[in-house]
Order: sequence, then C-alpha cells, then structure tokens
Amino acid sequence: MKRNIWIPLLLTLVAAWGIFHFKDWLGPLVLPLFIALVVFVTLKFYRLMEKDDL
Repeated sequence: MKRNIWIPLLLTLVAAWGIFHFKDWLGPLVLPLFIALVVFVTLKFYRLMEKDDL
C-alpha cells in the first residue's frame, strides 16, 4: 500500500521540479502543464482515498 502512495508522490515532485526548472524553455506551456499536474495528483490521491473507504 505504501508503494501506491510514494510512486505518484515522487513522480509528481520530479515533474514539478522539471516544470519549474525549465519554465523559461517551456514558455507558455508552463501553466497548462502545471494544471495537468495538479489534476493528476488530485485524481490519483482521490482514488487512493476511495480505496481506503472500501
């Protein structure tokens, strides 16, 4: 169960670092990528919380 939490968390942190580290190179794609990352994290953790309720 802990692996289900740590893998998305680490992937999210790496993706966030990548987005903000390369924001000058990405230009106008930074905001859509950031929004997609937030949606991914929200849905992933919602699914994990949903599994805990069952």
